[in-house]
Amino acid sequence: MNDLPTLPDPVAPTGTAYGAAAESPSAPLKSPPEPRLLDTLQQPRILLGGVVVLAVLLAAQTWSTHNKMGKLRQEMALRLQKGDSVNAETGTMARAVQETSRELQIKVGLLESKQLEAQSQQLALEQLYQDLSKNRDEWALTEIEQVLSTASQQLQLAGNVPGALIALQNADRSLSRSDKPQFITIRRAIAKDTEKLKALPSVDSVGVALRLDNVIAQIDHLPMLSDEKPTLPAAPEKKVKLKPLLDKNGKPVPVVEPSEPSPWLLALQNTWTGWSTEMWTDVRQLIRVRSVETPDALMLSPTQAYFLRENLKLRLLNARMALLSRNETAFRADLIAAQEALVKYFDTRAKNTQTVQALLRQVQTSNLAIEMPTLSDSLNAVRNYKAKQ
Repeated sequence: MNDLPTLPDPVAPTGTAYGAAAESPSAPLKSPPEPRLLDTLQQPRILLGGVVVLAVLLAAQTWSTHNKMGKLRQEMALRLQKGDSVNAETGTMARAVQETSRELQIKVGLLESKQLEAQSQQLALEQLYQDLSKNRDEWALTEIEQVLSTASQQLQLAGNVPGALIALQNADRSLSRSDKPQFITIRRAIAKDTEKLKALPSVDSVGVALRLDNVIAQIDHLPMLSDEKPTLPAAPEKKVKLKPLLDKNGKPVPVVEPSEPSPWLLALQNTWTGWSTEMWTDVRQLIRVRSVETPDALMLSPTQAYFLRENLKLRLLNARMALLSRNETAFRADLIAAQEALVKYFDTRAKNTQTVQALLRQVQTSNLAIEMPTLSDSLNAVRNYKAKQ
């Protein structure tokens, strides 16, 4: 592209026609063309064309390069923007990661402190377990001794046989868990005391106490001699339907029924019967005759009657407490006093009073004079074993 056309040499070579004509003198002389001038005129044009072409090419190259540079700059700007946004996101994520790592470090510190605390507690528990395992038999025997001592006291004071049996069974169960041959003597003593308690006659203390409670609840409703009200008239007797008469052959004998009276006569008869019955009932309520062995019972005032009922309740409550404490003497004395008060001040003809007296007689048949055994064999076996340790 940059190569320019070469100009022809002005000197013609020898051996051409032009040279031959010059050398031969016989040829006619003609004016030859001026090639040097033409070549000189054509050279600037060719140079100008080449320059124009070169300028066009340079312009095209410059425009293409400018476009490429512009696109490159735009692309670089976009990439720089994307890089800035990525850098900003990266910085945000880095800060979040730093905060998260800081929180994790705090949590790890807390976990480490709790782990150290748990380890210290575990060591303390292991030490406590070792101490307890060393003295486990001693603790078990101490607990059994305390339970048996309490059961023995309740057995002597309140006659609580079921409670003592439960205490002995629990003690034997506790000793059976350890399964040591050294406890055979203690278990043998516990079995002996258990057989003694099972051989005792059973006393229904709960049933007797419930009967006493029932009597106490009925005291306020019992009629007294001082406040006795007239009895209501008895209910009229029901007509009995007669069986038909039979003859020798077994056939019913016809009965001649009397003729029915007139309606007005029946109404008059019913009126007279009702009026006479009511009048007789009122007369019976006005006058009553009865025999009382203790005249003082009829002179009680309402206040004295109230305190009499309360004193009777207290007597029965004392009998209930004597029942629970196995006090035979006090139990009998209170029941006898309650029976005497019922006979002296209350109407024994009333059904309620008779029911209460029957309940008290049932309670009096209970036998509380039972000698309770002690749990000395079991307690002595436990104490002797502890003394040997």
